[in-house]
Amino acid sequence: MLARLLRWLLLAQMLTGALLGGLIGYATDLASPTALMLTLGLGLLLPLLTSAVTVANSLLKSRPAGSGAAWWRAAAGELAAALRVFVLRQPWTLAPPQVQPGLGQQPGIPVLLVHGYICNHRVWDAMAAALRARGHTVLAINLEPLFCSIDRYAPLVEQGVNQLCTQSGAQQVALVGHSMGGLALRAWLRTHGSSRAARVITLGTPHAGTRIAPHAPSANGQQMVWQSRWLQELAASESPATRALLRIALTPQDNIVYPQREQVLPGAPVTVFDGLGHLQLCLAPVVIAWVLAELAELADLAELTTTP
Repeated sequence: MLARLLRWLLLAQMLTGALLGGLIGYATDLASPTALMLTLGLGLLLPLLTSAVTVANSLLKSRPAGSGAAWWRAAAGELAAALRVFVLRQPWTLAPPQVQPGLGQQPGIPVLLVHGYICNHRVWDAMAAALRARGHTVLAINLEPLFCSIDRYAPLVEQGVNQLCTQSGAQQVALVGHSMGGLALRAWLRTHGSSRAARVITLGTPHAGTRIAPHAPSANGQQMVWQSRWLQELAASESPATRALLRIALTPQDNIVYPQREQVLPGAPVTVFDGLGHLQLCLAPVVIAWVLAELAELADLAELTTTP
């Protein structure tokens, strides 16, 4: 659904840019080859400019006081990530996500990847490849409908967990959620319990809500506003045992989820990645390496508990 929507949006932007280029060429009486180049150039450029303006606006709105070089690194990296995800990857998703077996001789714990708001499973391409290379069987699901209560995503997470367990033969899985995906994982824990969750990792998740859209029109957008009732009720439902499963990653330069350093939960360890934007938390090699280390720790703990 999202992929089709993004393709139509890109097409509309390209046609608008081409039309603008044609009008400029006609109004300035340019030679035909020059006018054609201007038409094609603006048609290709407008989607890129739209992404750049959108990212720049969010970066400026969320910029914390005293930002320095780390903010500029995050700005450059987030723009590149947005182009990669929203222009080159997500619109061109045609097949539904499938379980991808791990590679190599040493099998790792199966991993369920859950994307965030207005994304699809292609945001996980780099993460999934790294996980599979370490022997983890991976499934990256799509959360649809796009604009509904986050509670409605819990059955999709449950379906993904069942699918991974069935195909891998494992009793437990690790779950990784980006942004809203982390809240979908917590909603799943509230509904289905934690017996099959070995670890729950969240990247840039608005655990306390975000101030980016105080009057969000969608149900899930409203649930993610700063200190919403839904978030407070979700937090109140969690036991210390559930919180012990959680690992939180955040960035002080998050351009979507802010106040950035408030996105924590009592009892859940926090790791801070400086100089990254919101989408970069899915793509950055340093974050991927951290996720792999967290999963390797699970394997070490399992070995310790089973060694006589």
